[in-house]
Amino acid sequence: MSGSAGRAATITRRQILGYSAATIACTVAGCGHAEPPRVRLGSGLPGDLFHDFGTTLAAWSEHSPTIRINNVPTTGSVTNLELLERGALDAALALGDSTDTVDTQMFAIGRLYESYLHLAVHNDSTIQQVGDLRGARVNLGVAGSGAALTAERILRSAGLEPGVDFVVYRHALAEALPALLSRTVDAIIWGDGIPTRRIAASPPTTRMLDLGGRVQPMRDRYGYWYDRVQVPDNTYPGLSGFETIGVPVLLLVVRSMTDRTVGTLAELLLHDNLPLVPDHVRGFQFLDRRWLVNTGSIPLHPAAAAYYRSQHR
Repeated sequence: MSGSAGRAATITRRQILGYSAATIACTVAGCGHAEPPRVRLGSGLPGDLFHDFGTTLAAWSEHSPTIRINNVPTTGSVTNLELLERGALDAALALGDSTDTVDTQMFAIGRLYESYLHLAVHNDSTIQQVGDLRGARVNLGVAGSGAALTAERILRSAGLEPGVDFVVYRHALAEALPALLSRTVDAIIWGDGIPTRRIAASPPTTRMLDLGGRVQPMRDRYGYWYDRVQVPDNTYPGLSGFETIGVPVLLLVVRSMTDRTVGTLAELLLHDNLPLVPDHVRGFQFLDRRWLVNTGSIPLHPAAAAYYRSQHR
C-alpha cells in the first residue's frame, strides 16, 4: 500500500454528507504535489478483496507516467456509489447488484472478478438452511457494503425480514467471526474471495450453509442474474463442498474522466491484469477478458469500449 493510502481513514456512509470532495482528496492524497493526475478509487475495508485490489492498483500506478491512483478505504459498494455520485471519488469498486440502488450517472471500465457470498454457523448449530434463521442473531456485515445488501436479499428471498424475523448485527468479518466462535451471534454472512483468509485460518468450528437454492428466488425477485457457484471439498480445511452465490465486481468511473485516463485503465485490465489478483484466491478469482465488457446495466465508458474494440482479435 502506498503511504498516502495507508494513512487514510476508512470512510463510512454516515460520514459521506460531512465530507466535501476537496476534503477527501486532500485527506487521502495530500495537496500541492506536482505529479500525474490522481484518481481517487473507493475500495473497501482493510483485509477484504476490494481493499487488496485497490492497494495493488495504487502500487501499479506508481510506475505509470500517466496516472496515480489513491486507494480510498471505505465500507464498500454502496458507500462507494454514493461518494462517486457526489463527486468525492473518481473511480470505485462496486458489486453489480448494488448499482441499482443509485441513479446511473457513471460509466464502467470493466467487469473484474466475482465476490462470493458465504453464510457460516457454528458446526454444532441446529441451523441447516436459510429459513432456519428465523429468530436467530445474524451478522449481515457493515452498513454501506455491497455484501450486506446482497445478504439482506438472500434472507428476504427466503421470507425473512431483517430486524423483524431475526436480530441484525452489522460488524466487519474481523469482529463477526470471533462473535460466531464465542456464540454471541448465531450466523454470519459476508462476501469476499474464495477462500476467505480469516475463515480458512480459523479453528475448524464453523460450517457453511449451502446457498445454491436461493439463487433462482433472488433472480426472480430482484431481476439480477446472480451466479450459482460450486465450492469444492476442503476449499476450507475440513469442510465439505457447498454451493454459493457469486456477484461480479465492476470498476466504475465518473463520466467526466478523461479518455486518456480511461484508456490507461482499460489497457491495464485487458493486458496486465494477473498481478491485480491476490495470490491466495487465484483459481477462483481471475479477470477474464471475455467477460470484461459484460457490465450489465452500467454502460462502458466510450473510450474503454473503443479501446477494447481496437484490441479485438
